[in-house]
Amino acid sequence: MIKRVTTPAGDPAWLVTDYDLVKTLLADRRLGRAHPDPDNAPKFSDSVLLGKPHKATEEEENERHTWMRRMLAPSFSARNMEQLRPGVRHLVDTLLDELVEQPQPADFHEAVSFKLPVLVICELLGVPYEDRETFRRWSEAMSTLNDPRKSQDGFTNMWTYMGELVERKKKEPGDDVISRLIEGTPPGQEEVIAQLSAGLLFAGHETTVAVIDRGVMLLSLNPDQWDALSKNPSTIPDAVEEILRHPSPISTRSEDSGMPRYAMSDIGIDGVHIPSGDLVLLGVLQANRDETRFPSPETFTPRETNPHLTFGHGPRFCIGAPLARVELTEVFTAVVTRFETFGLAVDVSQLTPRKELLVGGVAQLPVRWTVA
Repeated sequence: MIKRVTTPAGDPAWLVTDYDLVKTLLADRRLGRAHPDPDNAPKFSDSVLLGKPHKATEEEENERHTWMRRMLAPSFSARNMEQLRPGVRHLVDTLLDELVEQPQPADFHEAVSFKLPVLVICELLGVPYEDRETFRRWSEAMSTLNDPRKSQDGFTNMWTYMGELVERKKKEPGDDVISRLIEGTPPGQEEVIAQLSAGLLFAGHETTVAVIDRGVMLLSLNPDQWDALSKNPSTIPDAVEEILRHPSPISTRSEDSGMPRYAMSDIGIDGVHIPSGDLVLLGVLQANRDETRFPSPETFTPRETNPHLTFGHGPRFCIGAPLARVELTEVFTAVVTRFETFGLAVDVSQLTPRKELLVGGVAQLPVRWTVA
C-alpha cells in the first residue's frame, strides 16, 4: 500500500506499508538521504537526525555510502562481533550483579539497558566511557523531534567532541574503529570521520537501549513465553528476532510514519509515480506486521521464520545488526537463566514514553525479580 500522508513537520510524503514494497524500496539505490535543494525539501521532523536531507547528487550519495560500508564492514563483521560475545557476556553478568544489589523495584533501563550498549560501543570506537553522561545528553538532544535548536546544538556538540577525539587519535592511535578510520582515510577528511563516528556512537547505543527495554516489556506481558524460554534457553535467538520485529507496548509513533528517504530519481512502483525530490516514508513497523508474512502479527511469539525488516534490507542493511544481536542474545539469555521470576514492577500504562525522541523508548523501567 502506498498513500499520501503528512509528516510530523507538516510536509507531504509518500507512506509505503506493504511488506514486499518496503523490502523492494529498502534495496533501491534511487532512495537515499540526498536532495538537490535540501533547504526547500519536505521535512520529516525538526530533528537534525533524519529531519531533512543533505545536499548531494544520487551518484555522490551512493559513492559516499559505498565508501562508508567499505570502511566499516571489517570492524562490524558478524565474525568480529562473535569474538566480542565472551566480553559482552561478562559485562551483562557484572551489570546484573550490580542490579540485584539494589533495593526492589530497580530501574532496569538505567542499570542494564543503557549501560551495556554504551560500554560496548565505547570500547569498539575508542570513546572514553567516563564521558557517557555527557554524550548521553547530546544524543538525546540531537534526536529531539520538536525543538530544532536543541537538536542542532546536540549534534554540534557531539560532532565537536568527536572532532577533538579524532585529533587525539591521530597522535595516539589505538586498537579501535576510529583509529582504523583515520588510518584508512586520506588526510583532510577529519570532519567526515568525526561526523561518521558521531553517528556510530549515537546509533550504537540509543537504538539498542530501546530494544532491550522493549524485550523486557514484552516478556513481562507474555509470561507464557518467559516460561518457555526458561525451559528451553536455546530458543532465545528466535525470541530476540521476535523482539526486534514486534512493536513496543508503549506506542510513540503515528501509524502514518516510517523511515524517511528521498527519491533521488523518478520512481515507479505498484502503479504509483514518485517524482524525484519527494519524501518517502518506509513503514518498517507496518511491514513487520504484514499478515502475509507474519501470521497473527500482533501475537508475541518466537517464530522459526522471521524475515523482519527492522535492520533494513539490501545495500543499506544495518551494519550494526550483528553487534545488536550479540548484545540482545546475551542480555536475555542471562536474564532468563539467572532469575526464577522477572518482570515489570508497574503496569505498562504507568511507564513514561519518550515521545519527543526519534528512537522512542521509555524513560525508566522498574522491575522486580527472584533469583533462581
